Amino acid sequence: MAEALAARATALELMDTEQVPFAEFEECLRHLAAINRWTGAYRPTLRWLDRLVRERGATAAAAPLTVLDVGFGYGDMLRRIAAWARRRGVAVRLIGVDLNPWSAEAAARATPAGLPIRWEVGDVFGWQPQEPVDVVISALFTHHLPDPDLVRFLRWMSRRARCGWFVNDLHRHPLSYHTVRAAARLLPVNRMVRHDAPLSVARAFTRDDWRRLLAEAELPPGRLTVEWRFPFRYGVGWRR
Repeated sequence: MAEALAARATALELMDTEQVPFAEFEECLRHLAAINRWTGAYRPTLRWLDRLVRERGATAAAAPLTVLDVGFGYGDMLRRIAAWARRRGVAVRLIGVDLNPWSAEAAARATPAGLPIRWEVGDVFGWQPQEPVDVVISALFTHHLPDPDLVRFLRWMSRRARCGWFVNDLHRHPLSYHTVRAAARLLPVNRMVRHDAPLSVARAFTRDDWRRLLAEAELPPGRLTVEWRFPFRYGVGWRR
């Protein structure tokens, strides 16, 4: 298996290919959100936003920070950011864009009324925001993209984000692969999660992958960071 994980897997996840009833799709997203909570998946993004806000000097009285989440899935990352913003006293406008209309429906159903979040459906490369975007984030989205589309996405974020962007995704490693595979078999999770979770790790990245992809993207000058985070994640950020 170590040899098989030497390069990114190209097999497609069921979430991206299989037509299922909405109830099953929503259950899959709900189970993934639970796994995100258990594994502390939100922390790298929130820490990066903390640094951004400290350096920017944003307060509730300042112009709202507009954050775009690409491939938002169940919307749990933006709901966490809404809670983070309340605690920090930071004014925010939160937007999610996802290709799957069922993601927008599931996220809306899971979101309490009154949160400053707007869910939109569309292909991000053709999506036109209603207002300028300060920050673009993605969480567990980039491993769904083949390398050429990911390079295109990195360039797109660098053009679109006025302050910067942050990618939060998995580290491809034999230990994480086998751990996730065993957990998916043992836990009472949706069958799509059971299939897709280990495949997500196999489709994910090493530090060398990120170095290669970022070099291919030829990003504009800025502060670029590639940081490993427990458990088996990479946070890749770019700031103007």
